[in-house]
Amino acid sequence: MSQRSSWRVSTDISAVDTNPLSVYVMHPFWNFLVKFLPTWLAPNLITFTGFMFLVLNFLMLAFYDFDFTASSAGNQHVPSWVWVAAGIFNFVAYTLDGVDGKQARRTNSSTPLGELFDHGLDSWACIFFVATVYSIFGRGESGVGVVTLYYILWVVLFSFILSHWEKYNTGILFLPWGYDISQVTISLVYLVTAVVGVETWYQPVIWNLLYRDLFTFMIIACSFTVTLPMSLYNVLKAYRSNTLKHSSLYEAFLPFLSPILLFALSTTWVIFSPSGILERQPRMYYLMVGTAFANVTCKLIVCQMSNTRCEPLTWLLLPMFVVVLAAVTGHFPNEALLLYLWTAVVILKHIHYGVSVVQQLSNHFNIFAFSLKKPNQD
Repeated sequence: MSQRSSWRVSTDISAVDTNPLSVYVMHPFWNFLVKFLPTWLAPNLITFTGFMFLVLNFLMLAFYDFDFTASSAGNQHVPSWVWVAAGIFNFVAYTLDGVDGKQARRTNSSTPLGELFDHGLDSWACIFFVATVYSIFGRGESGVGVVTLYYILWVVLFSFILSHWEKYNTGILFLPWGYDISQVTISLVYLVTAVVGVETWYQPVIWNLLYRDLFTFMIIACSFTVTLPMSLYNVLKAYRSNTLKHSSLYEAFLPFLSPILLFALSTTWVIFSPSGILERQPRMYYLMVGTAFANVTCKLIVCQMSNTRCEPLTWLLLPMFVVVLAAVTGHFPNEALLLYLWTAVVILKHIHYGVSVVQQLSNHFNIFAFSLKKPNQD
């Protein structure tokens, strides 16, 4: 984020949530909970704490099921207490994500920094959420193949960016229905798994339809029959009412360029990998892709906040092109090492970008990121 654009950040935060579960159940629940939070507690600290619960889930399952084989028949399964903890942590993270905005309005501390912090961490949370859920089914005969999960991950990622593409074009963030339903459902599934064991998911739901098939179908169906149509409808509605922020078709779809290129590069590596990198290192590969995607999405969020044009190309894709080229041509024979090194670079780059933007916005609005106290005025 350039220093120049940081001075033109819009203070208008507009979001629409029409999900019945959210409107009639979760929002009243969050309105009740937020009353118990101390008024000195910064909303961004709530947001970050919720995100760290998802990271904790990811690390916890990585310890017990690094290669997603623990749920397969004949392997040592993840302990039941881990599933209980995962269910509790996931619901706590979801709850904190719901009350942070209410705490901001309650303490009169709503800022674009909070919006960036919230949605920026949400974009990174996608990978931690999907990878943790994957451990329920694993990659065995009754599980989901790592390649299939890779494409499912991309369905989730594109569903996420659709909402921010809407706001980039309409100025309004339409919150996707699938988010609330998935969070509540998965939290319950974790707890059920702790009680009945992963063997339950081996059994067919009906006839020859396995739970893994139902899991895959629900994600894809929700994305293509609910999220995508609603996004297109909202943008079309804005177009007909002449309220679109970008009249050019090219400018309107520009935010999709970098994600599509990221998908093309990462899929090229998967398909042409000499050693089958995704089969050997699925968790690390998912983490790399999810983090790179979060970096692209955060830049889109900054653009919509600052009312600036979306960058056609994220610079991170240039070195990634070199990495993928080196991997698929065999010029770097140890693919696993290359993946680990590149994943570390991507994570550090994303953290550096996030810290830099947060510092700039904090300085611009004269606030602290994790405290409601005001900096000393000199």
